[in-house]
Amino acid sequence: MRPHLEVTGPLGDRYDEVLTSEALEFLAELHERFAGTRHDLLAARLQTRVDAANGRDPKFLSETAHIRNDAEWTVAGAGPGLEDRRVEITGPTDRKMAINALNSGAKVWLADQEDATSPTWANVVEGQITLIDAVRDQLSYTSPEGKQYTVGDETPTIVMRPRGWHLVEKHVTFVDRANRRMKASGSLIDFGLYFFHNAQKLIEKGSGPYFYLPKLESHKEARLWDDIFSYSEDRLGIAHGTIRATVLIETIQAAFEMDEILFELRDHCAGLNAGRWDYIFSIIKTFRARGRRFVFPDRKQITMTVPCMRAYTELLVATCHRRGAYAIGGMSAFIPNRRDPEVTERAFAQVTADKRREATDGFDGTWVAHPDLIPTAQAEFDQVLGENPNQLERTRPEVEVTAAQLLDVGSIGGTISEDGVRSNLLVSLRYIESWLRGVGAAAIDNLMEDAATAEISRSQLWQWIHENSVTVEGRRIDSAWVDELLAETVAGLERADGDRYDDALMVLRTAALEPEFPSFLTVGAYARFF
Repeated sequence: MRPHLEVTGPLGDRYDEVLTSEALEFLAELHERFAGTRHDLLAARLQTRVDAANGRDPKFLSETAHIRNDAEWTVAGAGPGLEDRRVEITGPTDRKMAINALNSGAKVWLADQEDATSPTWANVVEGQITLIDAVRDQLSYTSPEGKQYTVGDETPTIVMRPRGWHLVEKHVTFVDRANRRMKASGSLIDFGLYFFHNAQKLIEKGSGPYFYLPKLESHKEARLWDDIFSYSEDRLGIAHGTIRATVLIETIQAAFEMDEILFELRDHCAGLNAGRWDYIFSIIKTFRARGRRFVFPDRKQITMTVPCMRAYTELLVATCHRRGAYAIGGMSAFIPNRRDPEVTERAFAQVTADKRREATDGFDGTWVAHPDLIPTAQAEFDQVLGENPNQLERTRPEVEVTAAQLLDVGSIGGTISEDGVRSNLLVSLRYIESWLRGVGAAAIDNLMEDAATAEISRSQLWQWIHENSVTVEGRRIDSAWVDELLAETVAGLERADGDRYDDALMVLRTAALEPEFPSFLTVGAYARFF
């Protein structure tokens, strides 16, 4: 039997433009060649978590020391249109948000099919339609009220982020040569459709097929992506090295393998990004049952200036610049509110401080989640970069980061408060409800929340309960009390017809209050509700 894909999701308007027989054949080839390695690497992740739970900390690998110690190799670097990345705007790929991003004035648009997109079947396929139209300068949108949205002449370079290796696409089934059936990889579906439909057109426009790679935990996972890139370029008759990838360093495991990740992707690599929120979640998840030295305080106290986060970002910049790779900063959660000047002023102040720190530390660019923040962020990078597109010459030889510094959660200090517990409950519940309705990026209490920040909130709750943490008010945090607070939180919500709070409550209880800790809250929720 010839390997093939079977689409089981409903077909809407223009879906046939995305799910063509040629595109599905290409996706089937990707699954035939690479799905087995993906499964092996996911199994290796499980062993890594077992090792961490048993007291084995991550470390700089002795077997790859020769890669770290070899000063001669560098990465491919920026592709056409990626030379200046001082401000990148992130957001989902629905038509209205895409148009806002393309008109924002940012240098790069991170077209996000991952944490900022709820993976409904409609969002997955229609996001690809949005990208097809955007690449061809044909994107427009008419709101239900009749308002017209169009794209201007000056637009950012598009960098698309597919889903992580751990996620499946339940509406597509891969059938292999032995007639075995398995759910398709979300990563391969997202990457494959975008690349197949747009790579050649992007090259003709003077850009290229560019990607952000999320949730990597090892250089072997980076090697898998590099193999996929090389095969895909050859399959479509595109020159080797045309693809450019920026890897998000957003797991504690990847922080110990930055050099190796760059090395594996060196022919296709543009840089690394400091994915701060998932990084914090990864630390909590990895060491959630390892004692109080790994217990974080209230989320608002985990700033980018605490020692372990400083060590992480300093190491990232130094590693990138030593290899000719761009270092891209993360996203401040603060967003302006055009109806509340005080909130807006506070957001601008927070973002100014955050971007000033990144620019002076050596980052070549940064993220924002709201168009109004672009001038603020750009002003801080303009101050440092001037007319230069980057500061790769700042190799930071003085930076020496140890494993102990990366793992130094205890020096954060801080406190856990009842308000912090309530805030985590509210953020988790409201975000999950939004996600279940198909909205993957949500403004909650003047902060931009996505899957990563919801993961921090629920994993902190789980850890505080299982480490018998005590609030600054003297209350021991246990599951019964947190469940009481959760009931109060639900009772205080404004409900509407068709809301998903009952389902969100079920998801949150499973993710935060059960003895078993789900590695990702979205995996079980996706399997059950999508």
